[in-house]
Amino acid sequence: MERFTENVITIIKEIPRGKVMSYGQIARSAGNPRSARQVVRILHSMSRKYNLPWHRVVNVKGEIPMEDEEFFISQKSLLEQEGIQFKGKNKINMEFYRYQPIEE
Repeated sequence: MERFTENVITIIKEIPRGKVMSYGQIARSAGNPRSARQVVRILHSMSRKYNLPWHRVVNVKGEIPMEDEEFFISQKSLLEQEGIQFKGKNKINMEFYRYQPIEE
């Protein structure tokens, strides 16, 4: 497994309940700031295998990027169960709910 992929998996696993990170933020923290789409791919292909809290990853605007209504409802429900409140149908206050991992 590539180092970047390992870093992404570790970072996603560390996002605490009630907090979120954006794809780009994860890519930066994992060492490759221009790889947000790689984070999407990793999340999609490895969430089950590594039991990743996929629902805690949103886009940079604080929105659930799911186009599939079923996944949207599932992600929103999981986030609300963790205490995250939405503004309108789909917007999270990133200033309040963003997780900032400690950089080494």
